[in-house]
Amino acid sequence: MARILIAEDEPSVRAFITRALSGVGHEVEAVGDGSEALTALARAREAGRAHDLLLTDILMPVMDGISLALSASRDAPDMPIMLMTGYSDQRERAYGLEAIIDDILLKPFTLDELVMRVQTVLDKE
Repeated sequence: MARILIAEDEPSVRAFITRALSGVGHEVEAVGDGSEALTALARAREAGRAHDLLLTDILMPVMDGISLALSASRDAPDMPIMLMTGYSDQRERAYGLEAIIDDILLKPFTLDELVMRVQTVLDKE
């Protein structure tokens, strides 16, 4: 299965996503903000274990998901990136980034929707 990095500042949402994706066989690493995510992505690449997908919330402290996606896509242009948000105004910020964003998942989402949408993005690669 895939190696997935989750960047989500809300602990309960991060735990839900981790359990859901681990439960279907993915190897999941989860961090609380974009800065931690960049560190995790670099560490994994250096170790020869690059992530197969980045799933990030848009609105986070320290570094938001848009900034993270832009940085991550420069460092790993072939890695698919999914954004998630519970705020429609934040979704608007992702318009124009279709070249680097593979999907935008709106919160709240169900376990089945999460798993299906992640698999759809992974299957495109």
